[in-house]
Amino acid sequence: MRFETLDQLAEICLKENKTIAEVMLADQSKETGISADEVFRQMAEYYQVMKEAVQKGLTGNTKSRSGLTGGDAKKVADYMRQGESSLGGPSATAMAYALAVSEVNASMGRIIATPTAGSCGIIPGVFVSAQERFGWEDDKLVHGLFTAGAIGFVIANNASISGAEGGCQAEVGSAIGMAAGAMVELRGGSAQQAVHAVGLALKNCLGLICDPVAGLVEIPCIVRNGLGAVTALAAADMALAGVGSVIPADEVIGVMLEVGSAMPTKHRETGKGGLAATPTGRKLTKELVEQRRRKAKEAKEANQPPSDTK
Repeated sequence: MRFETLDQLAEICLKENKTIAEVMLADQSKETGISADEVFRQMAEYYQVMKEAVQKGLTGNTKSRSGLTGGDAKKVADYMRQGESSLGGPSATAMAYALAVSEVNASMGRIIATPTAGSCGIIPGVFVSAQERFGWEDDKLVHGLFTAGAIGFVIANNASISGAEGGCQAEVGSAIGMAAGAMVELRGGSAQQAVHAVGLALKNCLGLICDPVAGLVEIPCIVRNGLGAVTALAAADMALAGVGSVIPADEVIGVMLEVGSAMPTKHRETGKGGLAATPTGRKLTKELVEQRRRKAKEAKEANQPPSDTK
């Protein structure tokens, strides 16, 4: 890639009079040796998977194998239909869609990691709800995925997108920043405004720990996806309104690395701290461990040959 930072990316866009999506598509094609048309086609397939996951999460069975989660996206969607929600229609829809995709992930369904499975609901939640709201064609949203990809590329190479390395700020936080920046460009904002949106979004996620109950990508991951979609929309609107990130986005990404590196191990996806270590979190973990042992014992007994009765 020709860029290592968001500032460099914005400069390329300004110099060449291109969008972030156009720069990313061209650079990815050159880097991989695959034609731009084929790269675009592959990304279009990913977007179809995202849309399918939204639909499945709202209409199908999303009960997780652990039994801890499932069905909350439907609850939110049903609540919205009853009248005016406190959040408002568009944002509430994005939240419901993000929950839906994250629940599909927890129920072992097909999703696209954006940038990880733990944060898979945020970009689809924002994109699919925006497409329905504004009547955009699929190709426009596919371009948006290239914008998000460019932002994720910079974050991954200058900080981290791994919860085990940088906490949930690295997973959900990165996805929020990617969705926010992409939404700015989808709405006609400049590359510089998109970069500001990333900075605004990431600042609100600094220090977010990764504390999955029982080590599963369910609690609090799913709820964070829903709320993350709302944050992404808010950051995009701030940037489009002309609000800038006083601390440049690249410097915020640097802080992500600093904070993630300083974060205690128990707060980095180990399931040993935070919400996972609460009395309820420990109780749920114990119940799941006992459940697994019982099932393993039953399976072993079922596979044993009959005893010799002679």
